[in-house]
Amino acid sequence: MISAQDLRRSFGEVEAVAGLSLTVAAGEIYGLVGPDGAGKTTTFRLLCGALRMDSGSVTIAGLDLHKHLDQARERIGYLSQRFSLYEDLTVLENLRFFAEVRGLPPADWRPRSREILEFVGLWEFGARLAGQLSGGMKQKLGLAIALVTRPSILLLDEPTTGVDPLTRQDFWQLIIRLAAEEHIAVLVSTPYMDEASRCHRVGFIRGGKLVVEGQPRNLRELLAGRIVELAGSPLDRLAAVARADRRVRWVQRFGERLHLLVEPGQGQAVLAELPEALRREGVVFTRLNPVAPQLEDVFIALSEGAL
Repeated sequence: MISAQDLRRSFGEVEAVAGLSLTVAAGEIYGLVGPDGAGKTTTFRLLCGALRMDSGSVTIAGLDLHKHLDQARERIGYLSQRFSLYEDLTVLENLRFFAEVRGLPPADWRPRSREILEFVGLWEFGARLAGQLSGGMKQKLGLAIALVTRPSILLLDEPTTGVDPLTRQDFWQLIIRLAAEEHIAVLVSTPYMDEASRCHRVGFIRGGKLVVEGQPRNLRELLAGRIVELAGSPLDRLAAVARADRRVRWVQRFGERLHLLVEPGQGQAVLAELPEALRREGVVFTRLNPVAPQLEDVFIALSEGAL
């Protein structure tokens, strides 16, 4: 449903998207992750035709974006990072406005509005001004508007940023249902690795390039045998001693514990020798053991060029 080949876009001297290629199939949820400034939002804008690419090609549902821009856009529902609806219009008025802008007659948009608002859980709030909705409800309204024309493709640019965990859970249940039941192709960017883990495939973007992609399980396997968990007190001293070990690539805090990325093949040596180093420094540790890598570990390793 989405096929992008060698996309490039520069802003002056900065190449925001540098030869990126990806595909998303019908019914697939593809997660795009990467640090701030990696080129995620620019990629989304290129895919929906909001920005003109310097080079490369995009096909949307089999339509060449360059040759058939308007027809391709009809297949796309787009939810941007920022709430971009009319806050002085009600929920239903926003839906009506965007439906009619897209050319839907009343006979189509009226039943569709109820259907889609019931789907996202907003039907009872149809008469409420959009500006009076909570952050999570605004995102659900944005999703409803993206779906009002029955698109075959959804582009969701960090759709749950700033909303509470329960709302994020509800939102993702909607996305999973859309992919599974409606066979919509979903491309979503997210800063949350628990959300990325729900995707069928994940692509990591850095410097405008797709560095690696694959199923979450396969990406976690990139760090198999290289993550050691360390706990104790005080954490800052634990981290300092661990960082002094030349076999430890980086140390990151995960709540009240530390994750250590060790060099390939050095896990057993670190487990055997780090306790003595900690004791010499008078640092108390309660746990030192290998653990299965999390997607956060892979994200950090890729962000810092450790993979």
